[in-house]
Amino acid sequence: MMRSIFLCCIVVSAAISTSAQTPPDVAPFVSVNAPVVVLNHVAVIDGTGAASKEDQAVVIANGKIQSVEPAASLQPPAGAQMLDRSGYTVIPGLVGMHDHLYYTDSYSVQLSEHGELGEPGLFVAEIPYTAPRLYLAAGVTTMRTTGSLEPYTDLKVKKRIDEGLMPGPEIDASAPYLEGPHTRFAQMHELSGPDDARRFVDYWAAEGMTSFKAYMNITRDDLGAAIQQAHAHKMKLTGHLCSVTWPEAIALGIDDLEHGPVFADTEFVANKKLDLCPQGGGRGNAWNTIAVDSPQVKELINNLVSHHVAVTSTLPVFEASVPLRPRLQARVIRAMSAESAQSYLTARARIPATSPMASLMKKEMDFEFAFVKAGGLLLAGPDPTGNGGVLPGFGDQREVELLVEAGFTPVEAIHIATENGAIYLGQQDRIGTIVAGKQADMVLIKGDPAKNIEDIEKVETVFKAGVGYDSEKLIESVRGQVGIR
Repeated sequence: MMRSIFLCCIVVSAAISTSAQTPPDVAPFVSVNAPVVVLNHVAVIDGTGAASKEDQAVVIANGKIQSVEPAASLQPPAGAQMLDRSGYTVIPGLVGMHDHLYYTDSYSVQLSEHGELGEPGLFVAEIPYTAPRLYLAAGVTTMRTTGSLEPYTDLKVKKRIDEGLMPGPEIDASAPYLEGPHTRFAQMHELSGPDDARRFVDYWAAEGMTSFKAYMNITRDDLGAAIQQAHAHKMKLTGHLCSVTWPEAIALGIDDLEHGPVFADTEFVANKKLDLCPQGGGRGNAWNTIAVDSPQVKELINNLVSHHVAVTSTLPVFEASVPLRPRLQARVIRAMSAESAQSYLTARARIPATSPMASLMKKEMDFEFAFVKAGGLLLAGPDPTGNGGVLPGFGDQREVELLVEAGFTPVEAIHIATENGAIYLGQQDRIGTIVAGKQADMVLIKGDPAKNIEDIEKVETVFKAGVGYDSEKLIESVRGQVGIR
């Protein structure tokens, strides 16, 4: 009897040990996991904005990039796993700077019979299972949550990913939104003044959040207090603003501004009242008659650049409201739950042909191009919200494609989506480019996005700290579940 118990304990102990080495939520998706790996005969887009290099060999050793050199001169390290990938391209892991672990569709908004938002307000569903897998599958190896609605869930996801217990990107976890009175969101705290803003920042910094985001109804006093307190913790604060204009936020010391001014800056709205978001936002209408090359916009760009304030491009969330855009993709619909797919397709069909969104998005693209050419730091992220058409990961890839549509070359767009994000996060010495000595965060793509940017969707393997994950398996694991888990 004692021998049976002893043997049972050995079996259980071995099972626990094996589980600890290869967590069951991660192991099925790992396709490459050797001490030394060589990606041979690949093109390399290194993320710096430099031209693509053909027929290269990238050597990965112990989770880091050991070397990048012409394949013809490679001396293969002893015992290396050789992966010959002629016809493939390697780019740095994407750094998603406006990514969320939640998801919205029309089912998130419960309207009354009069078309008004019902009580207790807009409630958004967290998707902590599907979002991290889709981000990683699409090549996002680092992401900023850019505002949290379920903060303890976000922190738990970050912790489990960091411990290797679930697949997903490294996470810069933004605290819950710094929001003012009369928010539409049931899950947002409403600040009561500068002291509350400072207390809020202190509390969430202590809880483990690493960045902050202000929202549409915050006051100037509360925003200023929050910025000062975040900086005291050596953390950055971004904002999706409305009640506070961009010049006001710049003067207060904000680090980053989300979405671009066409959709988020109210400085040009007629009769704008201090600390109040104009009825209906009013931003798009104000930009109808303002040219990107006008003195007012040039002054805004100079203000941003001279104060080193970044701007985060989120073109996919706006494209989703443009008639007949984007092109419907089977992979997007397959990933959604039945209810989410129905919600999105219905919302898409209801976009009026006369919608001004196409012209406004083009103006936003022109602004972003001009901002970068003036020396501004442009970041990239999809903002997977809106009508539900923008999904985690897939949206990050679409953002890069839309940057090319905006006028950037493919290698410039990839630079914006990789190294620029790393620079903003202060991680440029560790991630963001394919350079010897950096962490091996890379995306292996079948095709050549330098020539055809849509090839960025053809991901085969995503390397995070040198471990390769099978993109297709990650995508398949969430089929039919986005929106519900």
